[in-house]
This record gives sequence, C-alpha cells and structure tokens, in this order.
Amino acid sequence: MDLRLLDAEPTDAERDAVDAFLGPPVSSWVGADAVQNGHSAHGGHAARAERHQLLPVLHALHERTGWVSPGALNHIARRLTVPPADVYGVATFYALFSLQERPPRVLHVCNDLVCRGAGSQALIDALTDEFGPEGSAHDAASWLPSPCLGQCDRAPAALLVQSGDEPLERALTAITSSDALAVLGGSTPAPPRSAVPPQAGAGELRLLPRVGVVDPESLDDYRAAGGYTALRRAFELGPDGVIRELADSKLLGRGGAAFPIGRKWEAVAHQPRRPHYLICNADESEPGTFKDRVILEGDPFSLIEAMTIAAYATGCERGYIYLRGEYPLAQRRLEHAIEQARERGLLGQDILGRGLHLEIELRKGAGAYICGEETALFASIEGYRGEPRNKPPFPVTHGLFGQPTVVNNVETLANVPAILLEGGAAFAAIGTERSTGPKLFCLCGSVTAPGVYEVALGTTLRELLELAGGVSEGSTLRGILLGGAAGSFVTPDDLDLRLTFEDTRAAATTLGSGVVMAIDDRVDLGELLMAIAAFFRDESCGQCVPCRVGTVRQEEALARLTTGRTRGTVADELALISEIGEAMRDASICGLGQTASSAIESAIARLAAFEGASP
Repeated sequence: MDLRLLDAEPTDAERDAVDAFLGPPVSSWVGADAVQNGHSAHGGHAARAERHQLLPVLHALHERTGWVSPGALNHIARRLTVPPADVYGVATFYALFSLQERPPRVLHVCNDLVCRGAGSQALIDALTDEFGPEGSAHDAASWLPSPCLGQCDRAPAALLVQSGDEPLERALTAITSSDALAVLGGSTPAPPRSAVPPQAGAGELRLLPRVGVVDPESLDDYRAAGGYTALRRAFELGPDGVIRELADSKLLGRGGAAFPIGRKWEAVAHQPRRPHYLICNADESEPGTFKDRVILEGDPFSLIEAMTIAAYATGCERGYIYLRGEYPLAQRRLEHAIEQARERGLLGQDILGRGLHLEIELRKGAGAYICGEETALFASIEGYRGEPRNKPPFPVTHGLFGQPTVVNNVETLANVPAILLEGGAAFAAIGTERSTGPKLFCLCGSVTAPGVYEVALGTTLRELLELAGGVSEGSTLRGILLGGAAGSFVTPDDLDLRLTFEDTRAAATTLGSGVVMAIDDRVDLGELLMAIAAFFRDESCGQCVPCRVGTVRQEEALARLTTGRTRGTVADELALISEIGEAMRDASICGLGQTASSAIESAIARLAAFEGASP
C-alpha cells in the first residue's frame, strides 16, 4: 500500500539512531534512493515483516534523543512501512515514551501504594518546592511522578532515565529529597546493587537458593552451584518425560490464573503447526510486586536454563523474555546471561549436541501494566498497541504471530529445574493437595523486614508476617492487601488464612501476584483507595467501554467520598461503586477491568472504609 507520510523530516541524530538499530535502508520501500531496475521497487514484503521491531526501535530512538518527534516518527514509519498513525498510536500507548520534547535527564519518582507509605509524597513536595513542579525543566533535567517501579522492598524509589550518546537508566532506592535533587543537578548515582532476600543462604530454598549467594554474572559459578543439571536431566527424560514430571508435580501457574503448567506445555507440544514460540512474561507491574525482579537480578541464568527446558519439551525454537521497562539492572543481567549462554553453546544451534535449537531475545516494555496480560503482550511484541484479544482462540493454538505459544512468568519457570531434579511426585508432596510446591511472596508496607520470602503453599498469613518480623514497631495492623491493586483486602481476623489457591478463593480473595501488603492505622485509607483507582484509570488500555468508562467513574465516586461532596448520601455513592464494579467484572475484555474494583470494594466491605463519612 502507499503510505501517507508526514511532512516532517528527522534530525541527523534521529535518523542515525533509527538506522543504527534497523540497519541502512536497502530499498526505496524503506527510504533508499535507488530503485532496483529503474521502474519497480523491491523489498516491500521484507520491510512489512519487520513491524515487530517497532517497540525496540522506539526504545533506540528514545535512548538517543529522549523523545519521539514528528520527523522521527515519520522516519520510523517509512523504514518499517507502517502508517504514521499506527506508529503514533503505539508510541502514545506507553508511559515511558514522550511525544513532547523533554530534557535529556528525567527522574521518575514513584508515588504508588508502598512508596506513599514510605514518604514519597514528602519527597515530591520537596522537589516541587526546591526544583519546580512536575514536568518543569531546569539545567537539562526534569522529574515526573510514576506508578509502582517494582522496588517496594526498598521504598521510596525512583528511576533515572538519561538520553544521549551515552544513555543511562538506573533505579534509585530508599531515595531522599537530597538524593533526588543531586541527581537532577547532574550527579550520577552509584551503581545499583541486587536486592538480597532476607532468607538468602537458608537451606531448603528451591526458588531462591543462589540469590544473594552466587555471582549472578558468572556462568561458571552458576554451574558450580548446580546450574544446567536440570537441563541434562531433561535430555535424559525426553520431551514427553519432562511434561509427565510437570503433570505429576501439579504445578499451577504463578502469574495469577493458576493454570496447570503440564497441561499447557502438553497442548503446545502436540500442535502440528510450526513454529512454536516461548515467552517468559517478566512484565511484573502489579503495585507491590517485585519477586520476579529478585530472580532476574540475582539468578538470571536459572531463567535461561528453565526456558531452554521449556523449549525442549514443547518444540519451541524461538523464545522471548518480555521485561518491564523499569528494570534496568535486570535488563543488563539478562543480556549478559543470554550472551554468555550463547558463547558457551547453551543457546543457539545444537545445544549440548542434543539437536535442540533455541534463540532467546529480550524485549523491553515501556511502562504499560496491561502488557502483563498475555494477549496484550503478544500485540506489543508484534508491534501493535498492547491491547488484549478475545479468547478463544487460546495462546496454545493461536498465540504470538498466530502460532502455538507457551507463556509463563518468571516464578513459574523457576520451579521447573527443581521439579526435574526432585521428581514431580516429590514436588507435589510440598504444600497441599491442590496447591503444591513453594511460593514467593512480596512482603511490603508496614512490616519490619520487607522483601521476597519463599514458603510452602499452605503457610498461614500469620506465619508469613512473623517471618518478616511482624508489623512495624509502633503501629497497629489495620488490614492486608493480598495480590496487589488487583487483589483484595483481608482483616487482622484473617491471619490464620492458609495461603493456597483454594483457601484464598474460599475466602473471596486471591494470591494473585504474591503481594502481601500490610496496612497500619497510620495509613489514610481513602487516599490509598484513590491511588488504586487512579492507577487503574491510567492503565486501562481504553479498548472496551466497561473498563475505559468504569475506571473513571469509580475514581470520581471515590473522590466525592473522600472530599465529602457526595451526590446524595454516602450509601448512594457506595451503591454506585458496587454497580460500577459489577459492570466491569461482567463485561470487560480482560482481567484489568474485571479486577479494577476488587481492592476498593473489599476495603469498603471489610475495612469499613467511609463508614461514618458525612455526605
């Protein structure tokens, strides 16, 4: 088709950034001057097949220039033969991209649930007073508020993004106002350190045995600590044997849906259509969640090994790790691990001489919570807006690029080596009959020792909190948010709740992404609920009306309740919130809209939020 391009041209720096990533144009379809035989162009089909490079090339441009100008957008459209409107639609979908010129140094300051409790609002107030309001530019720097950055164990947090010839991205944790002002003034923060789990080095850990103990950048150290033993065991078992062990383990997915992993892998393995794709969903963006980050930063080779086993069992020759854009240290560690594995014959062609071929590519997200939904993730990798698709068809038959696809999150894959080494039956003996194995929980908020904890499923909420040292000194527990913003609150009377899929379901709550966020009596509950509502309003992809409109109306009702300017009585507003929640649950396309009211409605019902509020 003929593209209707914009009347704008890129700067030399923008052109260089795009062409350095995509390579020089080779046909007039993508901007080359020459025509192959004087009257016809060539290369159109090949150019259109490169649309999946749209998100990576936007990253390459942003790293160089700090924003997407009309001229740069036009050049990308020409190079990928994608309509400019499509490029614009994708670029505006992601929060980390800007279509307005920005200073080269931008500090994203988290002001989400946990960071609020750790003093981020005071930090933001100090920046506003001493530097200027959000978005203001001074000395080639600016700051912006941000949703959760996945550093909840070390709150408050910020993310520095610096563009230019030497781009830099760095997470800052336990940040103070003086730290933030120094960074905005041009100082370079110290290199980040991996988070060390409170249980580091403890025996009987299956998911975190090497984190904080083994050098995450050394393949030799990983192998000396037992790494790649599970892959050799997989070769001994054969693909069917691997799937059989997974089925015997009764492992359920740890991403929230709790689907049996053995069934998922078997369904893809038996699909005759090729190629098969493998995706690790590392886009953990649920507020309060950081367990996957701890594995990615502290034990990246374990993920590469687990993905290799998955590819062997399901017949995949191409794998993707879709990593959230706010994890720069995890990105560097994974890129290094992939490179090292490839150099040592553990990725690529004929792995370990067993005829297995697998390439893994890291794809970086750009600040879109919805891309954690598997079909939205497919769209993002393919070069489209990250909007969910209707199911069926399901990913096991029609996933990435319309092909059979295995999708698992980081924690789910981390269980695979342990299952192969112990045996499925032994793994199934851990936990309960229907919820087997260990589980990672993100303890955060008002707890003495926040961090990622590994316990067997079936552990009670009380035991888990005691493992983290209990509630912070000088505070009284008011409630616990399970599963993050998409989860629900329970009360101190629920501390003996067993943390299993079946027990939480019976208690009308969820394990979700493993968040266990303690809320004490000092937290302004109305403000917290407003933050949750604002998060879902911002993160809704806008594709379906129930979610797009419902999240806005929910936030408006909460705003009226928190300010005392209700329409009618408090009971009227609470009834409206319930009605909105029901509509979103029943009619939204994906889980975002279906769970957007869960935490809010549970706080109203269980924590007596707004009880006694005046109209």
